[in-house]
Amino acid sequence: MTGKELQRLLCNKWGYSYDVQLRRTQGKIFMQVMWRYLEQASFPLSEGEYEEHLNQIANYLQAMDSDSIVQTFIQETKERPRLGRAVSIPLDLGNRASEWLL
Repeated sequence: MTGKELQRLLCNKWGYSYDVQLRRTQGKIFMQVMWRYLEQASFPLSEGEYEEHLNQIANYLQAMDSDSIVQTFIQETKERPRLGRAVSIPLDLGNRASEWLL
């Protein structure tokens, strides 16, 4: 998955280019789809910076073999990002979890 493919996935599901973040909480890693999006006037990143950010996230997802998990979750979820509430996607890293949790 590339950053452009991730952006297309977000836009197809929710209609906006939402910000995404990787978070580590309680020994687990989540990808969170935040409530801010590129099309907002107050969005802090330019289009180029946003694209670079998504490319980095996509690279991490591929390295963790989690890109298909994210894609399936986004396509199937009924949740949607709203102000103050992100959509959290748990990433199952299996035996490789310790590599990413240090």
